[in-house]
Amino acid sequence: MTDKAVADKPRRMGRPPLKQNIKTKATMVRLTEDVRLRIETLVGERRMAAFIREAIEAELKRRERQKPEK
Repeated sequence: MTDKAVADKPRRMGRPPLKQNIKTKATMVRLTEDVRLRIETLVGERRMAAFIREAIEAELKRRERQKPEK
């Protein structure tokens, strides 16, 4: 036997959820290599997903403000 402690609950694999109380769903988006390189140059490879989420949210808000009222 070993002297190593055994965890009473298994560790979660992978990245933790963005926010505990908000469900998310993975969505694949195809980008040109040029666009990917431009984003990576600005924010780094590890911040690409956050950049894309923030850009989408900003664009949604912009378009919703421009939406004509019925």
